[in-house]
Amino acid sequence: MPLQPEVSALLALFLLQHSRRDARHDADGKLLSLDRQDRSRWDHAAIAEGLDILAGIRQDGPYALQARIAACHAAATSASATDWPAIARCYDELRRVQPTPVVELNRAVSHGYAYRPAAGLELLARARAGGALDGYPLAVAAEADLTARHGDHGRAAVLFRQAASAAHSEPERRALLDRADEEDENHVANDRQH
Repeated sequence: MPLQPEVSALLALFLLQHSRRDARHDADGKLLSLDRQDRSRWDHAAIAEGLDILAGIRQDGPYALQARIAACHAAATSASATDWPAIARCYDELRRVQPTPVVELNRAVSHGYAYRPAAGLELLARARAGGALDGYPLAVAAEADLTARHGDHGRAAVLFRQAASAAHSEPERRALLDRADEEDENHVANDRQH
């Protein structure tokens, strides 16, 4: 069956993404970003099954590439152990086979983590230039995160608040406002050091 690799890849992607469902919120119900999740709460049986399916896929269509990205996150023992260069390569290829504004956004983020925040910000500026990401709060949140990693905590706080004002859900809005507060604290701490 010609589409079988993509059907299998979609199943792997589903398993890998779904494996994190119990860790997406803390005990108080607050939304947690991937890097802040307790990995011991991930469904490791689902991860193993997804990785097993993915290992048998030799052809990389859009679902296989997305599953490979999810696999990089799932296989990492910690957020800092994530293979960001591999994720960036997958996004480079995904951009070639499925060029969408959201793929461009995620590609920019992956390059910002794989190489340096300035590289990600540059790609993000290009992705946003056409206006396709206007009004999309996650584009502003991505800029805020990369800006924070670049060291401009004051600007990052402003951007996180801007993203929060356009958030589609209350948990998302709250998480973005929490990040804004953290960046304000980082900004104050940096000012005290200088």
